[in-house]
Amino acid sequence: MPKIDPITCIDQPIRPIVPLDTNQNNLISNKAHELLKQFISTAGYEPGDRLPAERELTHSLGISRSSLRKGLDALEREGAIWRHVGKGTFVSAPNADDAFANITRLSQQITPVQMMRARLALEPAIAREAAANASAAAIKRLTDAHNCAVSATCWDDYEASDDDFHLAIAEATGNVLLQSLFEHLNQVRRAVAWRQVIRKTETPPKEHTSFKEHIRILCAIETRDPVEAHDAMRDHLKSVANRLFGDL
Repeated sequence: MPKIDPITCIDQPIRPIVPLDTNQNNLISNKAHELLKQFISTAGYEPGDRLPAERELTHSLGISRSSLRKGLDALEREGAIWRHVGKGTFVSAPNADDAFANITRLSQQITPVQMMRARLALEPAIAREAAANASAAAIKRLTDAHNCAVSATCWDDYEASDDDFHLAIAEATGNVLLQSLFEHLNQVRRAVAWRQVIRKTETPPKEHTSFKEHIRILCAIETRDPVEAHDAMRDHLKSVANRLFGDL
């Protein structure tokens, strides 16, 4: 397991965050959305074809991972693509009846607080299962995702790595049903407007609270301590919720 820099454990208050300008966010999403549609069309992808990995797509399209994911989210809400945990992103058949067809409608029926409560109900249990079942390869993937977040040079890269960290925990359970439930929850989360924020610093500060919280989760999974993994994830999500909404 790569060595984790202890400086990330410094306990300092997180810098304040403010909502992202709606017009700016829409421009970013629309640009990525259109670039992806053009890419799929001109490259001749057919229903059932798997799209390249995110890293390759960001290079080909010249956009950040965060912008790419906004575009992919929009295509998925339209039913143009579908994503399978651990396998990739696929082009949908026209009018395909897939499990996530109502993501947009569902996201409009819940509040941000309800979204966070749903995460608190599911993700600690997923972390507990990950601690009981994670392979050495799964733990390495978690470590890599954490280290990528720590070394991120911009907030877009940090957010993408943070997403990868939580997804890697779901995959570490080895339980395809839990992975599917997490992915469904995560897609609704992406569609909820409060997720889009900007920071008052250009890069994540070394004392960013989530780094220390992620280390605690990772260590619990690596040492196969299900109770600690559950509690660490619960405390992490409560910390995020408190920064956004106050005490839930």
